[in-house]
Amino acid sequence: MKIKHLCMLALTIVLVLSGCGAKTDRNKMDQGQMNHEGMNHNNASSHGKDIQTEWKFSNEKPQNNQDVQLSIQVKDDKGNPIHDFDVEHEKLMHLIVVSKDLSYFDHLHPEYKGKGLFTITAKFPSGGDYKLFADFVPKGTEKVTKSQSLTVQGDVPHSSAIEPDTHLTKVINGKEIALSYDNLAVGKEVMLNFNIKDAQTKQPIHNLQPYLGAVGHVVIISEDTEQYLHVHPMDEKAAGPDAKFLTTFTKSGVYKIWGQFQHEGKVMTVPFVVKVP
Repeated sequence: MKIKHLCMLALTIVLVLSGCGAKTDRNKMDQGQMNHEGMNHNNASSHGKDIQTEWKFSNEKPQNNQDVQLSIQVKDDKGNPIHDFDVEHEKLMHLIVVSKDLSYFDHLHPEYKGKGLFTITAKFPSGGDYKLFADFVPKGTEKVTKSQSLTVQGDVPHSSAIEPDTHLTKVINGKEIALSYDNLAVGKEVMLNFNIKDAQTKQPIHNLQPYLGAVGHVVIISEDTEQYLHVHPMDEKAAGPDAKFLTTFTKSGVYKIWGQFQHEGKVMTVPFVVKVP
């Protein structure tokens, strides 16, 4: 009997140890699968950092005041075309064009041709250096901004360094737009408020129309064109007289701000220059 009991006890121990070993192996396998899935998820979320753009102009030396065809090919980190993009404020791509001295500004929307290819016909008002910024959102990633420098042939107008505005009130298209902010400092959120009223009657305007799906858009570029911000309003459905935008400056320096709003079917672009201490 004792021998029988000892044999049963030994068999029980073997079975228990085998079960523990199998459980340990399954735990290792499950943990390895979780790590692998997590790694894939992280790669997907950071994929936007590896996006490439290939810029081509129909004329290698574009002439001022002449149409030039521009194509922007969007590729992944392996050089393959990216096919799918998310619509952001009614467009698949926003193209901001500025002259090097920031005296010229334009906001364009290239047409998507498929297979990652965007095209547009552009015209530059004068000769000189320009900087182009393309905003787009490949599906499944965050917004991507890519830039390209360009030299245009033709007469180059005299330019001087931009200076911060002493008065932050401008009159555009019969509208008086005043810019105010609460905390202009590096690394801190700053609230930019555009107050819009009729320039003659001084009455606040309460019926701003949506421009690209929002009460307005704000583009901010540093004096050296190295810092770029495309800011959307805090309340996209606001209709005036205030339009508020929240942003953060990462470096000190002089910046030019363009606010874009729409009223009675006309888009107004109002520029301001500020200095971030």
